[in-house]
Amino acid sequence: MTTGLLIVQILNGLQFGILLFLVAAGLTLVFGVMDFINLAHGVQYMLGAYLAVTFVALTGSFVLGLVLALAAALVFGLALEFLVFRHLYERDHLDQVLATFGLILLLNQGVKMIWGAAPLSVPLPAFLTGNVALMDGILYPTYRFALIGSGLAVGALLWFIVEKTRTGMLLRAGASNAPMVSALGVDIRKLFMIVFAFGTMLAGFAGAMAAPILSVEPGMGDTVLILAFVVIVIGGIGSIRGAFVAALIVGLVDTLGRSFMNDLLRLFMSAPSARATGAALSSMLIYLLMAVVLFVRPEGLLPARGRT
Repeated sequence: MTTGLLIVQILNGLQFGILLFLVAAGLTLVFGVMDFINLAHGVQYMLGAYLAVTFVALTGSFVLGLVLALAAALVFGLALEFLVFRHLYERDHLDQVLATFGLILLLNQGVKMIWGAAPLSVPLPAFLTGNVALMDGILYPTYRFALIGSGLAVGALLWFIVEKTRTGMLLRAGASNAPMVSALGVDIRKLFMIVFAFGTMLAGFAGAMAAPILSVEPGMGDTVLILAFVVIVIGGIGSIRGAFVAALIVGLVDTLGRSFMNDLLRLFMSAPSARATGAALSSMLIYLLMAVVLFVRPEGLLPARGRT
């Protein structure tokens, strides 16, 4: 292990954590404010990537394609909220899980029918091609820096909205006691639509930003959804701060574990045993981390106010 490789993998972990945060932030708002389990949240991430593929190809501009993809993802998410989700709010969690799981199957097949099953990609924007020199002989892609920076900017904007605006005050209050917020005269349906709008935009933005560096294919949101649930459990349900911190921790632990676990185990065992054990252990690290956090702090690292 060299210093240069360590720096690159730390940056990769931060980039992965930022993507997880963009997905998990919307999911934790929906789960925390509405007590609604939306397994189809990962599909919105996938649709953001596919819409970016379509609109970037149509417009020839990454920025314009990104804006149109976000607008289309928002419209689609609000349509799902109106047609499906709002009819499940008063149902128990098992009904929500079954309905949204069925939606995953439906939309994955719909994506195959429209875009095909073959992986697609989005070309890197011309102004973000190239690399940034970190030190002698160590380069890091400019686009990945832009992804990290845009994620941090979105995180700062979310913090401002949640902590400093009236809408954010209602979101925090709704996460603590939604029935009381409704009893005080707040239109809870409108609040729920705002929450879904945020969640859809964030998931779609994550998918669109990931499209130039990841393969865009049916089912790509399923793995991200599982990791997003891990993030909100570690960070604390309903907590944006918790989702941000937990996403960075999960991204770093997963990336560094997969990169260096074999080298670490070779200090204690033979190379073949280290490879076999390292492959198994590195894929388990984030779940072991979640188990430890739940044992020490069942409410999460930074739970939302009112949930401690």
